[in-house]
Amino acid sequence: MSKHAAINRFGRSANPAFSKNFNSYSYDLPLSERMTLDGAVNKTGILLSLCFAGAFVGWNIPQLMFPAMIVGFILAMVTIFRSPAKAASTAPLYALSQGIFLGGITLFFESQYPGIAIQALALTFGILATLLFCYKSGLIQPTQNFRLMLGSAIGGIFILYMVNFVMSFFGGATLNFITSNSPISIGFSIIIVAIASFSLVLDFDFIEEGAEKGMPKYMEWYGAFSLMVTLIWLYLEILRLLAKLRSR
Repeated sequence: MSKHAAINRFGRSANPAFSKNFNSYSYDLPLSERMTLDGAVNKTGILLSLCFAGAFVGWNIPQLMFPAMIVGFILAMVTIFRSPAKAASTAPLYALSQGIFLGGITLFFESQYPGIAIQALALTFGILATLLFCYKSGLIQPTQNFRLMLGSAIGGIFILYMVNFVMSFFGGATLNFITSNSPISIGFSIIIVAIASFSLVLDFDFIEEGAEKGMPKYMEWYGAFSLMVTLIWLYLEILRLLAKLRSR
């Protein structure tokens, strides 16, 4: 089987890391070469540890924040679109670099709003635990309509953020409902946090089904990488929302 064949299964998720369709593939691999749930959980723990280690560095050396952000973005693009099978190498570097970025940007917000860091961290992992419980208990089912809705919403958010980013280069203009602390802007951030939160359900579903179908072993790293992408996005959106609330 081609090393990229398994990637075609990822169309079920709104996460860009799972942007291709591989529903039609079946796997007949030795047990030692198959993805397992425990393996994916362990890999996620490793990536989280590296992210926290990077955050410690970024907190103490905030000058590394923007270079680390660029490195993390490049690694994410390479992992998603070029070398998913090499996620065992790229995912740890991604987690470390993004951790450095998160440490630096968290320090910036913490200097303006003391206590915001622990609030954002607690909310992020609280949401993670809540959504995991809802998924495992069957309260939330990742149906096809659920996936399509999230995928459309994430695509729309990406376009808005890109427009806002481009506008910032022209006289500092930005989309007010994204950057201000108005009630509309706060409502917009709440919607983004909700969308990022529900994206976790699709990550859980992929990891669980990948283990059931016996996908290649490297998918443990790829699944953990995808979950990290969503968690980092969720944390940043929570940080932004709390900053808007605290600035009023």
